[in-house]
Amino acid sequence: MLELLLCSVLTILPDYLFRRFAQGKRLGKEITLYSVWFELRWGIITCLMLTVGLITVIFYNHPSTTSATLYFRTIPIAPEISGRVAQIYVTGVSSEVKQGAPIFRLDSSTQEAAAEAARRKIAEVEASMVSAQTDIAAAEGRAQEAASSLQQAVDELETKQELNRRNAAIVAVREIEKLQNLVNGRRGALAAARAAKQAAEAQISSLLPAQKASAEAALAQAEVERAKTVIRAGVSGRVEQFTLRVGDIVNPFLRPAGVLIPDLTGRKTVIAGFGQIEAQVMKAGMVAEVACASKPWTVIPMVVTGVQDFIAAGQFRGGEQLIDLQQAARPGTILVFLEPLYEGGLDGVTRGSSCIANAYTSNHDRIASGSISPLKGLVLHAIDATGLVHAMILRMQALVLPIQTLVFSGH
Repeated sequence: MLELLLCSVLTILPDYLFRRFAQGKRLGKEITLYSVWFELRWGIITCLMLTVGLITVIFYNHPSTTSATLYFRTIPIAPEISGRVAQIYVTGVSSEVKQGAPIFRLDSSTQEAAAEAARRKIAEVEASMVSAQTDIAAAEGRAQEAASSLQQAVDELETKQELNRRNAAIVAVREIEKLQNLVNGRRGALAAARAAKQAAEAQISSLLPAQKASAEAALAQAEVERAKTVIRAGVSGRVEQFTLRVGDIVNPFLRPAGVLIPDLTGRKTVIAGFGQIEAQVMKAGMVAEVACASKPWTVIPMVVTGVQDFIAAGQFRGGEQLIDLQQAARPGTILVFLEPLYEGGLDGVTRGSSCIANAYTSNHDRIASGSISPLKGLVLHAIDATGLVHAMILRMQALVLPIQTLVFSGH
């Protein structure tokens, strides 16, 4: 409507003034409701052509969209394990929490039993280490006893053998053989005692420490599993839709406990979706403006900080069927990221608020560089000047938005 009024001032109004004062035709006489088209046909046609051209220039070089909002991140409150709720630390459906603060606790009897079993295993291994020290001492004693018995048998055998060499009739051969067998048996007993000592030393140096390390690892794992039963806030924020009660079953995949909204998220960036035809116009660094429903009668200066170089409507996931483009969704938009031009520009705008966004093309640098012809510079000046019309339209939208929402929408 604003473009039509502007163009009518340049076309229909001069045509009417010419026919009224130059030709002497009077409104209501020669120029009536029925003769308007014939009398003002040139102005009307020219007005419509200029309006269409002006709207095209404005909306192409200074794009606008109503698909803009302050997106914010939500974190589902879900435990790493399934279980039954034993205690709740947060009161109310909506509450503030700090980072690391407990939210609720699951029943940890299974994890505590596993931890207690690991502690008992550690105590058992430590007792086995004490017992192994005793076994080493006992094996050392048996080895010394076996060594003494062996030495006694060897001495007696040597004595009998020496007597037998001197006089064979003094010592019987059968007695020497018995002494030889006795020496061999006591050597075996000494080897067995030493082997028992080595086995006890191996237990206390290798086997039992390994068993203790395994038990300590099992205890650490049990402690970790028990710690998982206490669900804490990963970041500071606000817990919403928290209706959990003691005795409820919570599952990390099927039944989260609520939603955690982190602090200071979605307050610095407005994400807007512009039409695909604006892909060649939208550039990082463009000046923009937004008007949000949660902060009426306010136009916030913004700047384009990023333009996504792909459109979500063209994405696909590899599967067993080929893609048919006729089954594709509606054409997607160019995703643009807007940030406030001034510090605190989005203060007072509610996260998730719906906004209207305008972006403005600026050719000032190209014109000032002197690298373009005067005629082209004049055209670029005119294109930049049409941004004023779009800015006026945005302010009119911001002005009537509360009235349109509260009165004409019936809410």
